[in-house]
This record gives sequence, C-alpha cells and structure tokens, in this order.
Amino acid sequence: MPKMIRKGDLPTKTCPVCNRPFAWRRKWERDWDRVVYCSDRCRRSGKPSTNAAS
Repeated sequence: MPKMIRKGDLPTKTCPVCNRPFAWRRKWERDWDRVVYCSDRCRRSGKPSTNAAS
C-alpha cells in the first residue's frame, strides 16, 4: 500500500499572474517543472500583474 502524503506536504509554486500559491496536482506529476500558471485563466492572461495588492 502506498504511503499517504498530507496535502500540506505537497510542493507549491506561486502563480506569476495572480501571485497566489498553488499546490502540486497528480495530473501535473510528469511535468511539474514546466507548470507555471495556477489555472487556464491565468495562462491565457499571461502577463504578470504589477499591482496584485490592489
């Protein structure tokens, strides 16, 4: 039986568009190094936000 990994122990990254953290997902298992954006919406936007605090 595989060892269970807690959600808090998964690697995280910060989206350059919305500046929010997002966690590793099983569907990104093979290409986690190439994942940059947290969602399709951020990927389509593509430009990093300069005023995320507003």
